[in-house]
Amino acid sequence: MADAVRRWVVDHDLPFDEADDYTIVVVLPGEKKLRTTVSVVVGEHALNVDAFVMRHPDENVAVVHRWLLERNLKLSLVAYAVDHLGDVYLSGRVPLAAVTDDLLDGLFGQVLEAADDPFNLLLEMGFENAIRREWAWRLDRGESTANLAAFEHLRPVTDESQDG
Repeated sequence: MADAVRRWVVDHDLPFDEADDYTIVVVLPGEKKLRTTVSVVVGEHALNVDAFVMRHPDENVAVVHRWLLERNLKLSLVAYAVDHLGDVYLSGRVPLAAVTDDLLDGLFGQVLEAADDPFNLLLEMGFENAIRREWAWRLDRGESTANLAAFEHLRPVTDESQDG
């Protein structure tokens, strides 16, 4: 089965590494979350996937967790999970007998969509104050704010920005 996964990854021209004969680490390119690293482990009876989404939220933890649980109701092949540190992952398990190219398309597609699509929303919910501080720090020092563009609405209001 690991050969089928390798073949799928190569056919889709995705970067990957092999940790061992049964573990393939695939990098999915995104738009909001620039890349999502997916660990695929071929077990005796199932194919397991895990993908890191974001570290433990600094704030609004209950709000973030509720959002993740509600979103799980809309997912079929993976689900959001939280590890012992509170970091957020996507995790899924499918029987080896069910693994086809179409299933892998759906599985990797769902991982990418679930990690990338809500990424900025999750960051804002879990790190709003840190994003506001980052804006202030960069503006104060004249640093680039290009990677904060998605959070323009959190930009501090200054006397200069009110004049212009």
